[in-house]
Amino acid sequence: MSASTPAPTLNHVVLPQGTVTYLVAGPADSAFPPVVFVHGLLVDSQLWTGVAEVLAERGIRSYAPNWPLGSHRVPMNVDADLSPRGMAATINGFLAALDLTDVTLVGSDTGGALCQFTIDTDHSRIGRLVLTNCDAFDHFPAGEFEGLIKVGSHATLIKPLLAALRPTAIRHSRRGYGLLFTSKPDPKVTRNWIEPALRDKAIRRDAAKLMSAMRPEDLLDVSSRFGDFTKPVHIVWGDADTCFRISFAEKLAAAFPSATLTTVTGGRTFISMDFPEQVADVISKASEQVG
Repeated sequence: MSASTPAPTLNHVVLPQGTVTYLVAGPADSAFPPVVFVHGLLVDSQLWTGVAEVLAERGIRSYAPNWPLGSHRVPMNVDADLSPRGMAATINGFLAALDLTDVTLVGSDTGGALCQFTIDTDHSRIGRLVLTNCDAFDHFPAGEFEGLIKVGSHATLIKPLLAALRPTAIRHSRRGYGLLFTSKPDPKVTRNWIEPALRDKAIRRDAAKLMSAMRPEDLLDVSSRFGDFTKPVHIVWGDADTCFRISFAEKLAAAFPSATLTTVTGGRTFISMDFPEQVADVISKASEQVG
């Protein structure tokens, strides 16, 4: 980040489902549509730090919430609906609470699926959609993580599951986050991702709510209505991803009425961390389009 670009600031908003913390980067008087990021399970807003910094330098304001997906630090209300449809309501509630309109909604991994549920629920505040490597159709979750989701559906099993990831070597192996990166992950970041659920049973409860409600047939049903979303869709996809192959991205792009596909050579699921400039380029171009 250049010396003239302010550092992201941490804020919070109280929604009916509970409190969501979020980072804001970029000028408040930006002439571009606001960008809102949606990460996946067991990560947080740090997934987008590099992208947000590049966008801020280009004059684009972005919001990176810590969604209640297992790495958040403020538990949601006990009765919060955190199913995929419930998360769609939470995302739309966040946009409404901050009065954000013509939003560029950006999703990754499980978060990409949640973006699809969001546009299927209410896209009145969304001007365009950007998807990086993510779940879609009946790919929910990716086959490599079916076991994790099955175990994580039970809140009591999440702590021992994550405890096994305490050693960096295991956490960064193909059994953990290593499968999702092209470069070597930052051990401090990945450790931060598992700490909240290790410490707090309420965080584990929140994460289990989504994992227990992830059903491939529900996301497949959403995809049957992609044709109703006529606003611009930009897909930016790492072509070295074994969880979400490039052929999957091509199918996804073909399913929307107005979609483009940008391929990132060597990228995997977390291309926003490995290739922030390329992801920011796609978001910047998307921001120039009228939804």
